[in-house]
Amino acid sequence: MLFPVLLSGGVGTRLWPVSREGRPKQFLSFGGRRSMLQETHARLENIDLAAPIVVCNEEHRFLVAEQMREINVATAAMILEPEGRNTAPAIALAAIKALEEDADALVLILPADHYIANKRAFSLTVKSALDDARQGRLVTFGVVPDRPETGFGYIRCGEALSESTFTLSSFIEKPDRATAKAYLEEGTYLWNSGMFLFRADCYLKTLATYQPAIAGACRQAMAGATVDMDFLRPDREAFLSCPSNSIDYAVMERTDSGAVVALDCGWSDIGAWSALWDIGQCDAAGNVIEGDALVQDTKNSYIYSQTRLVTTTGVDNLVVVETADAVLVADRDKVQNVKALVADLKAQGRSEATVHQRVFRPWGSYESLVVSDRFQVKRIVVNPGQKLSLQKHFHRAEHWIVVAGTAEVTRGDEILMLSEDQSTYIPLGTKHRLANPGHIPLELIEVQSGSYLGEDDIVRFEDVYGR
Repeated sequence: MLFPVLLSGGVGTRLWPVSREGRPKQFLSFGGRRSMLQETHARLENIDLAAPIVVCNEEHRFLVAEQMREINVATAAMILEPEGRNTAPAIALAAIKALEEDADALVLILPADHYIANKRAFSLTVKSALDDARQGRLVTFGVVPDRPETGFGYIRCGEALSESTFTLSSFIEKPDRATAKAYLEEGTYLWNSGMFLFRADCYLKTLATYQPAIAGACRQAMAGATVDMDFLRPDREAFLSCPSNSIDYAVMERTDSGAVVALDCGWSDIGAWSALWDIGQCDAAGNVIEGDALVQDTKNSYIYSQTRLVTTTGVDNLVVVETADAVLVADRDKVQNVKALVADLKAQGRSEATVHQRVFRPWGSYESLVVSDRFQVKRIVVNPGQKLSLQKHFHRAEHWIVVAGTAEVTRGDEILMLSEDQSTYIPLGTKHRLANPGHIPLELIEVQSGSYLGEDDIVRFEDVYGR
């Protein structure tokens, strides 16, 4: 069987302020209906596959589960890394799991935050590489370059094995522009896509040869793994002993069994805001506009509005990105520097660096609308059939007003059913729970009042999510 392995551990800081640690780019939709994670699986529909294996971190586990549920995909496993250790260990965990399901398993390694315009070309290229992978080659996919790009690593192709398959000569770090132009002219260099295809046992054997510490730690972690609801948790202590390394450095640069298959499918890793301009639909002035925007005398710019009207006049080659709590304005040629900007925000202790105003939870989401010293107002959405923990607060009382759907409210010893335009009051120190017994999302406005309004003022008595 061929197992797609969706690597979903990235944080996507170069797409700040839309992508943040709490909800990075793979869980977001940029101009489409589905998230990038969902699109990654959807583009495999013409390939005969087993259920996917998703590797992600602890914080994003419910986001992954919910997004897979939304597209009706049952996973073979959702593996939770105790801590990020780069791609070589993450792929090892998935390969071990795949072999538990099938002793002859193939794994197709796919970062969950890439864009591919031509799905048919992608699926045909994957199918063309299957025989090489079955024969024991460790296949990587090299994207056919269409410009001298300095933001990607490159792969140098060696001897031709077929019309589009070559031995893997070497990996090249991101070049300067002159070198990138030379690579493009020479024609033997491809962009490093970070996608791979191989037999699970061949990868683990090669990993054990060149990086025995990684292979051993991952095997030990999976041997001690526990099942938590729909999630597979490798043993934490064993995995934290694992060295951090990428598959490129740990395996592909060392093996004699590497092969590279040329891939021409309109690929982008969406590594910066400029990439969304590259793949977007430009107007007559070269602008790509997402959301509510009015532009005059504006050229070659990317304008993204999430919550309000954005206007521009007399500008050229800009990126303007608006969210509820932050605005980014940058030269389109310098958006790679956004990563450093986020690092500065973190150093200043700014919450905007890592979390959104709208915070997602396994039961739904909440969004801060008004924040003051002794009160705050939130918009809460509870998904159908979901419920919050049974809890109480020491320092705040809460007023709930239902604006859509039906709420089942536990308040002390009472059970209340509230519909639209009805409300209730939760006194300070009272045990309470909010649930949505209906078939549509429950939406309510919560007014908190008290001497302390932090999220850590909570005592949980029961929680279906194990928090």
